[in-house]
Amino acid sequence: MANDKNLIHSTWLDSDRMVPSLFVRPVLEFTRIEAAGGFVLLIAAAIAIAWANSPWHAAYFDLINTHITLNAAIFHIDESLKHFVNDGLMAIFFFVVGLEIKRELVVGQLNSVKKASLPALAALGGMIVPAGIYVAIVIAGGADGAVQGWGIPMATDIAFSVGVVALLGTRISVGAKLFLLALAIVDDIGAIAVIAVFYTDELNAWSLAIGAAGLAVIYLARRAGVISLIFYVPMALVIWYFFLESGVHATIAGVALALLTPVKAKYTDNQFSDKAYAVLDRWKTHQASPETVARHDRDALELSAVAKASVSPLDRLEHALHPWSSFAIVPLFAFANAGVRFVGSDSTIADQVFSPVALAVAIGLLVGKPLGITLFTWIGLKLNLVVLPVGTTMKTVFGLGALAGIGFTVSLFVAELAFSDVLLTDEAKLGIFIGSGVAGLIGYIVLRTVRTPQEQYDEAVEAIGTDRS
Repeated sequence: MANDKNLIHSTWLDSDRMVPSLFVRPVLEFTRIEAAGGFVLLIAAAIAIAWANSPWHAAYFDLINTHITLNAAIFHIDESLKHFVNDGLMAIFFFVVGLEIKRELVVGQLNSVKKASLPALAALGGMIVPAGIYVAIVIAGGADGAVQGWGIPMATDIAFSVGVVALLGTRISVGAKLFLLALAIVDDIGAIAVIAVFYTDELNAWSLAIGAAGLAVIYLARRAGVISLIFYVPMALVIWYFFLESGVHATIAGVALALLTPVKAKYTDNQFSDKAYAVLDRWKTHQASPETVARHDRDALELSAVAKASVSPLDRLEHALHPWSSFAIVPLFAFANAGVRFVGSDSTIADQVFSPVALAVAIGLLVGKPLGITLFTWIGLKLNLVVLPVGTTMKTVFGLGALAGIGFTVSLFVAELAFSDVLLTDEAKLGIFIGSGVAGLIGYIVLRTVRTPQEQYDEAVEAIGTDRS
């Protein structure tokens, strides 16, 4: 019977039904790429830390501080390599994140109040509690000047968290995996809002207005049916530049552009089938002759255009950019930002580890994340506001909450924005390394001891048999 159940589940997941085809399979593909990218990210961060503390550390810092200057008409960019990665390439990362947010909001776990209630409530707890713990610790430690770093332990690193879940294989149900991903995406929405509102420098109203006008042009062009990337890519670069000049962090432009990306294809499945068969039938009726070669080419191009128009712009862009984001941009970001130097610094490693900022970040991630997520989920269940996914227990929620304490990428990003003092930034990064590492280990251990969906099913069958006897 168990085998039959697995066969049914597999068949449903691989079927052409709306839920598995439009949501579950794309999400699982997203998590697979994120999981693989997490290992590359870890290697890049390890290289940065090792190089920054080696005898050749000067070469590392010279490299990431190398200036890049670009001049083109009214556009002028003069940034270090590190800031070019953080302000420029990371806009692509946030664009990909924004695409997944858009998918979730339209066809996924967040497309209704009922579906969004659980991950939204859990994520809210996972943001409020870590931020509160951070503020309490830095104030108690006499580091009042570091309070602005409260946003650092709020973030969840999707790549690392789903990477750990991937190591657990089928021990974790699909519902629990989707819950973690939805939670992390709501977390990202919160982090994006925090960056836009609280970590924005003085605003340049004119630049912001031009950037907003560019977004309006994108929206109108989309409504008018413009589909050519020859139009959209230059417009996206212009919008990114004016957001950069406005004082609002340039990566917000990536999110805004993603939210304007259509999630529906031009042709439905039935329309694609009709148009494709019409072309193929016409192809079959042609007699082989030199005159029909050109016609065959036109038919092939028409078939290609129909196929392309039957895939949503969101899916096409995510398919094209997600591997670049996971395997190139995010590891490059980690390489440019994870290089904290301990050897030869004015303070010892022990001083940095036990500094108020490092402790606040580490405890915020390690304790605040699982506590906030578990507590708010429990409250939601008691008030009948949410329902846990099938095969998910409160122990699973706690384990997933611990994995959400892996705040690596976005936490590093916020740390760079929060502090101008290099020492405070390095202390925050050290807290991120410690808190994320221990949280990931605890999450793995907890989830490793959770009963698998198959074990839960077998126990239910056995219990039914016992009751009947």
